[in-house]
Amino acid sequence: MSEMPKEKVYLKHISLANFKNYPALHLELEPGINAILGENGSGKTNLLDAIHYLSMTKSAFGVNDQQTIRHQQEYYTVEGNFEEEGEEVRVFCGQQKGQKKILKLNKSPYPKFSEHIGRFPCILIAPNDQNLIYDASEVRRKFWDACLSQLDGEYLRDLMAYNHFLRQRNQLLKLYLEKNSLDIDLLDTYDVNLCQLGFKVYQKRQELLQNTQASFQEYYQFVSEQRENAQIEYRSQLHNTEALRALREYRDKDMRFGRTHFGIHRDDYLFTINGYPLKRFGSQGQQKSFLIALKITQFGYLADKKKLRPILLLDDIFDKLDDRRIKKLMELMAGGLFGQIFMSDARPERSKEFLANLPVSRKEIVIDQGGVQKEMVYGRT
Repeated sequence: MSEMPKEKVYLKHISLANFKNYPALHLELEPGINAILGENGSGKTNLLDAIHYLSMTKSAFGVNDQQTIRHQQEYYTVEGNFEEEGEEVRVFCGQQKGQKKILKLNKSPYPKFSEHIGRFPCILIAPNDQNLIYDASEVRRKFWDACLSQLDGEYLRDLMAYNHFLRQRNQLLKLYLEKNSLDIDLLDTYDVNLCQLGFKVYQKRQELLQNTQASFQEYYQFVSEQRENAQIEYRSQLHNTEALRALREYRDKDMRFGRTHFGIHRDDYLFTINGYPLKRFGSQGQQKSFLIALKITQFGYLADKKKLRPILLLDDIFDKLDDRRIKKLMELMAGGLFGQIFMSDARPERSKEFLANLPVSRKEIVIDQGGVQKEMVYGRT
């Protein structure tokens, strides 16, 4: 397996106010492993999500920003101090009810939130990762888009612009259904923009998969102990197709249904085991190995391209993985693959057993109903 860069950005301190079930929280954090322990419903996942906000400017679980505000309160804030190349950098994210969210770096507001994506990269492994296998293609696209967006600001801008023109085009098509009148010149303009932007996104999606396929197979074989062959196939309507001509060919269908039927917004990724679809033919164990390998591949690719190791968030994985796969994950931790790690667990003794022999510092943070009950640090030199 490829060697990880030694440089890493890590979160030194986090403060919360009225964030989900936290009235107030202030935590000093370890650059190694931070184990967040507590009963189900105590707020472990919410704390991980707060870290995700500092990295990706939004919830990892699709929660609306207004829903993030603690019940019967008027605002929430998340603040974090990151160590970056020996200097401390402060990130602030907050929102008042009925107002726009604010994001600041060292007290300077971002004109666009997209400018922050990738500054402090993170990867989340969570129970709902199963959605990558079973849900619609949009979920799989978002997974790969999140990786590319943390690496390439131009990619994120192109994708956002594509989605803007797609919404405009679909609104125009729906207007045609209502009024039986269509501005062809405007439709042609949307088509040209969608083709230009879509092709740029398509090329980078294709390149990403080509560059990660070998690493993914290597990690899958490590986690599964070389039991079978796993593959990922990128499926796109743009394969060997002239996009503008295809959009024109689909135009009659688009006008009948009021939506766009051709483009990168219909891309998908097929997951296979020994040539068969993982969704239909993969065992539960094979699916778990596939998902772990997929996330570690994403981690490794980000680390290699950005020359630093992302923050790794592990949400309740010990409840979802068998001992053999946990052992393989612990081997990667012991081997120094990862940088700073945040992991949640409802069973403290289990975490202590798994982490006791790892050659890194760790902090155990016991959470109880939105507050810290106990903090303990081990292995600090």
